[in-house]
Amino acid sequence: MEFEDTPIGAAAQRATKVLHPGGETLPKPSSRRVLTVANQKGGVGKTTSTVNLAAALALHGLTVLVVDLDPQGNASTALGVEHHSGVSSIYEVLLGELPLADAVQTSPESERLLCVPATIDLAGAEIELVSLVAREARLKNALDGATMDRLGVDFVLIDCPPSLGLLTVNALVAATEVLIPIQCEYYALEGVGQLLKNLELVQAHLNPALHVSTILLTMYDGRTKLSDQVANEVRRHFGEVVLRTVIPRSVKISEAPGYGQTVLTYDPGSRGAMSYLDAGREVAVRGDVTLRPQDTTTGGDSAREEPA
Repeated sequence: MEFEDTPIGAAAQRATKVLHPGGETLPKPSSRRVLTVANQKGGVGKTTSTVNLAAALALHGLTVLVVDLDPQGNASTALGVEHHSGVSSIYEVLLGELPLADAVQTSPESERLLCVPATIDLAGAEIELVSLVAREARLKNALDGATMDRLGVDFVLIDCPPSLGLLTVNALVAATEVLIPIQCEYYALEGVGQLLKNLELVQAHLNPALHVSTILLTMYDGRTKLSDQVANEVRRHFGEVVLRTVIPRSVKISEAPGYGQTVLTYDPGSRGAMSYLDAGREVAVRGDVTLRPQDTTTGGDSAREEPA
């Protein structure tokens, strides 16, 4: 039996492909792309997708800035950057106490993977932002073109909390694109309809350029009929904005943040790492896609059938 035909050999081959992509570089966008990763429902793989897509893009030669807007700081943890109290963070940036560039850290995973961390101080930012001038545009103003040019950033990925407060509104105002992770499980589309309505409100009143460009199917289990049902339903609703790549349910993906790593570093030979590598490549190669108006309605009870 050939070594590559064994499970260990296959994993080693996959790891080599991830860690040494053979000089393959992804095309730089014609203009910087700013994506907010959002879903009002928790537990859908939002933060996981943010950090692993960022790592995949960086692995292929693009410079990516992750902005952690979740007070829990999970994205900061997964990227291995310091985010204890006292560290310069997005909190000080939003309050205007610090330029964004001064809060940027480089992830130990890659010199092209940057992060503005979130600390526990961010938990009180919702209240403190209420009284500030241009409270909805604090992040947009911080992400000015000159700063991003100086850092050489190609992509900005913003990870926000699973709620529509001022932090999430700031993320939506700062971005032009929205990436929505949807898990291949029961009630997959629950909350997505409301999210789209909220996006329309932000688009109408604060950010006309905002649009859904990417939907990523997560937690896919090929052993169940349900995952296929959900995937088909989502593709039927949203069409071409849904990535062809799906992210499998994976223990390795879940374990990686506990070691301060993305899955691409924690277990580069895993199916999860390969899937995020493919998803990142797809995001970069296909460019910005706009969700058609007829795709913006979802049936509230879709994708809830019991598997046969």
